[in-house]
Amino acid sequence: MSEHTYKVIEIVGSSQTGNDDAIKNAIAEASRTLKHIGWFEVVKQTGHVEDGRIHHFQATLKIGFRLDQQVSGH
Repeated sequence: MSEHTYKVIEIVGSSQTGNDDAIKNAIAEASRTLKHIGWFEVVKQTGHVEDGRIHHFQATLKIGFRLDQQVSGH
């Protein structure tokens, strides 16, 4: 088994339709610039209320991804 190094970042996704879509939007956007995403953890779910109604949902995620390994000439 190869040895790998991982990095964890925290991002926030949002949606007007629900928490699931906020999570999916966050992962989709992160996938545009990050390679090797392996997992996520929802650490917080929040939302914004206007006039007594939910205006949008927010999901704070920790995302783990594997860092590219440099091949050494040794």
